[in-house]
Amino acid sequence: MFDFPYLVEMLTPKRIEPAISMEQLHLFAERYYRILDQGFGLSVPDNPMGQRRESLIDMIEKSVLPVPPDKIVMNLNTFHEKDALDRLLHRAETFGIRQLIVVRGDGGPLLEKLDPASIGGDGNVATSIDLLGYINRQYPDAFVTGCAFNQYNPMPFETNRLMKKIDAGAKFVVTQPVLAPDQNVDGILKFGVPVVIEAWMSKNMDLLFRSIRKPPENTLPPYHPEDNLRQLHRQYPDNCIYLSMLGFRKQWRKILPRL
Repeated sequence: MFDFPYLVEMLTPKRIEPAISMEQLHLFAERYYRILDQGFGLSVPDNPMGQRRESLIDMIEKSVLPVPPDKIVMNLNTFHEKDALDRLLHRAETFGIRQLIVVRGDGGPLLEKLDPASIGGDGNVATSIDLLGYINRQYPDAFVTGCAFNQYNPMPFETNRLMKKIDAGAKFVVTQPVLAPDQNVDGILKFGVPVVIEAWMSKNMDLLFRSIRKPPENTLPPYHPEDNLRQLHRQYPDNCIYLSMLGFRKQWRKILPRL
């Protein structure tokens, strides 16, 4: 599905007062163009770790950035009120953003919660399955929706949820960071949808374990992101790699084998 080797994650600035500065806009635009100029895709999380951040669409609009077809991936979670959710989707369609990664999200005291009934859900909380179904019903030709797969969750619980996400319209899957050959990841390669393999490009393992909601493992050997990335290319040679926590001060040509 993705015709580029890497999907690079990039954060937007935190949403604080006063309004976003010109320096922040210029830095975002510089990194945005750097990713696209290398021929990579770009993925922007939606208020990760429960922190309020500027939306991708606002940053594109304020910085007057291009939206090349099929290169920009907007993440969207359930921590928006219904009206705000619909505004985001309408603006994304207007700006020509086609790919969405749909997740439940981290949540937090600073974020609103989506009423599950407002998007057709029947549970106490809105799920990514509910949101996938809503987007694909209400915007059937506007977006290509993807979903997350957490290979660290118990199986078959997680694979059963993945099948429900695919039934709700997910057309691609993004794993959690893969640190070694993983039979749970290998198992979903035959599900009939493209699988994007996530690579953790930081040595900050405490942050990794917080992001996947698992306690730190003190028995792990020292982690070397570049070595792990090379291993992932050998293990999954035909898959697009999602690069999270990639440093923008690094010389990418030295650490990215497919550049």
